[in-house]
Amino acid sequence: MNQPGKSGDENRELSFVDTFKSTAMAFLGVQSNANRERDFRHGKMSHFIWMGLILGAAFVLTLVGVVQLVLHFAGS
Repeated sequence: MNQPGKSGDENRELSFVDTFKSTAMAFLGVQSNANRERDFRHGKMSHFIWMGLILGAAFVLTLVGVVQLVLHFAGS
C-alpha cells in the first residue's frame, strides 16, 4: 500500500486508476485523509474534474437505464 511521504512516492503523478479510485471513493464519501492529501499533493485538478464529470454522467445514465428497465417490466 502506498504511504504518502515515502521516498519513492514524492515525484509520482497519480495514474488513471488512482484518479478513478479516489474520485469514486469521494463520490461515496469514504475517502481517507491520507488519500485526500496524496490527491492534493500529486493529482491534477483537471483530471479530477473530468473524472467527476464522467462518473456523474455514468451514474445518471445508470439510473435512467434502471428506471427504463423497471417501467418496461411493469408494463407501462
